[in-house]
Amino acid sequence: MKRIDAYIFHPPSGASDPERLVGAGRRAAVCDLVEALRDVAVAPVVVTPSTSDEPSTFDDLAVERVVSDTQSPFHFGEALKRLIGARSPDGLLLFGSGSGFLLPADRLDSLQRFASGDTCAALFNNFYSCDFAAISHPRELLGIDLPSTDNPLGLALANAGVPCSALPRDAETQFDIDTPTDLLVLRASSRGGPAIRTFVESLDVPHPFLPRLLDQLTDRTALVHFLGRVSPRTWAGVEPEIACRTGGAIEGRGMRAGTHTHVPFVRQTITEDGINQFFRRLAHACDGAVIDTRPLLAEDGILPCSADRFASDLLRPNAVSDPRWRSFTEAALDAPIPVLLGGHSIVSGGLYLLAEACWMGRDLDRRLHPEPFDPDEERS
Repeated sequence: MKRIDAYIFHPPSGASDPERLVGAGRRAAVCDLVEALRDVAVAPVVVTPSTSDEPSTFDDLAVERVVSDTQSPFHFGEALKRLIGARSPDGLLLFGSGSGFLLPADRLDSLQRFASGDTCAALFNNFYSCDFAAISHPRELLGIDLPSTDNPLGLALANAGVPCSALPRDAETQFDIDTPTDLLVLRASSRGGPAIRTFVESLDVPHPFLPRLLDQLTDRTALVHFLGRVSPRTWAGVEPEIACRTGGAIEGRGMRAGTHTHVPFVRQTITEDGINQFFRRLAHACDGAVIDTRPLLAEDGILPCSADRFASDLLRPNAVSDPRWRSFTEAALDAPIPVLLGGHSIVSGGLYLLAEACWMGRDLDRRLHPEPFDPDEERS
């Protein structure tokens, strides 16, 4: 019988309150993922960088814990190769600690079956920005130059000739706890297992705009904009599940998985016209907005520290040290329309959860769009 390993990569938390919040949320998600993996007879291993200051985080889960001995900064590819070389599994399930925890047993079982294949192949939740994957014959990865982070793993394997596939896009495959906003959206959706539900329900972290934005998603007269790294397939999948009209701009896709020389249009607008003018125009253009700030505010591809990004996501400008991000956060907080700030997940898996959460407690006709016509069904 083939042995399938599961490696869960869990980064250390930062020192700020928002960073610790995200770290604690990921730990709760890992608790649920570990139990789900055990239900399909996969024994998980939790991997943490050597810089982690949380040595006993997962002791109560009775999982094997591997502390990477890589030198700082942490190199995902090298750590993964050391694990594969030392353990020599027949197949591999690979997760970031904020991902995969919404997957039901049947989908985890299908990932396990994929990893049991007879030739090397890879199945990704998102080929262009990997959060989790199933890999068969992972020993072949030992001869491949793997990336320092997990996001471009799909491109690295495809370039090395490994056959790669991607799972269908939905909340279960695309949602990832990457920012504090993700936790607030997860709380609103009532999704997740017992550990993560207990955690998010205990949070005393209000959001000034999320309730209003959820209202707008059910309002046929409203127009809500999506800005950032939105997949057209995600957009197409979410739009029929909400009542409002949608607009916006797809900006900066592949900013972490690949290299490009283009400057996102909205970023140029913010730079040339100024942040306050951007929000004035946005308020004239729509009734609410979900904004992936990273591609819009990155300077030459460089982002501020996660403490600044996460404080901005929570609309706490006084906790943001970077002047530009602080100004953007202040303007978002003062905007006359509800604005939801976050990272990639807020315009990926987060959109699916928002489309579910907006209908909770509402007995309304869900759809703005008519049901598609099937001529074969009509003839029958």
